[in-house]
Amino acid sequence: MTAFPREALGGLLDRGMAELPDVPPEARELLLDYLALLHRWNRVYNLSAVRDPAAMVTLHVLDSLVVLPWLRGQRLLDVGSGAGLPGLPLAICRPELAVTLLDSNSKKTRFLRQCVADLGLANVDVVHARVEDYRPDALFDCIISRAFARTDTFVNSSAGLMAAGGCLLAMKGRPDDDDPGGKAWQSKTMALAVPGLDAARTLVRIEAATI
Repeated sequence: MTAFPREALGGLLDRGMAELPDVPPEARELLLDYLALLHRWNRVYNLSAVRDPAAMVTLHVLDSLVVLPWLRGQRLLDVGSGAGLPGLPLAICRPELAVTLLDSNSKKTRFLRQCVADLGLANVDVVHARVEDYRPDALFDCIISRAFARTDTFVNSSAGLMAAGGCLLAMKGRPDDDDPGGKAWQSKTMALAVPGLDAARTLVRIEAATI
C-alpha cells in the first residue's frame, strides 16, 4: 500500500487554508487525519472517484471549507453526505456546530461512523436513511448538499427538515438554471473560489420568500 504523504499534503493544506480566513489553524491535524482515513478506506470501499491524496485536499477538503462563511445557526444537516463531504470538514472547523451526516448508502455511513469515532467528533451524528424518510427530533437551521441533485429536487426533498428562518445551501459546479421550487422560495447564486482549483464552483442559497 502506498504510504499516505502526510507532510506534503500538510503543506498543500496550509497554502489553501491561508486563503480561507474562516478556517481555524487548530483544525489542520484533524483534517489531515480525515484525509488519511478517506485514502485508506477508499481503496476497498470506493467512496470517491478521486484517488490521488493531493487532489483530495483540493477537490474534497478545500472545496468543502469554502462555504464556511455562509453557514448559519446551531444545527447543520448534510444531505447525501457520501464520504462526509462537505459535512465532516465543516464539523471539524466548527466544533460548536451540531452536524448530522445523512446518507442512504450503508457502506458510506459505516465509513462516516468510523471517522466520527476515530476523530473524536462529539458534534457529529450519522444517519443511514433516505432524506425523504428522515424524521429528526429537531429541525435544522442550515441544510447543505454537494452535487446531490437538481436544485428543485433538493428543495422538495429537504425543505421540510428546515427550521423557521433557516436556509438551504446547494453546492454546484457551473451555475445552472434550476428553479428552486416556485414562488415560495427565493435564491441567490454566488461564485466560490476554491484555492488551487481552476474550475467553476457556485453556491445557491435558498430561503423562504418574504411576503
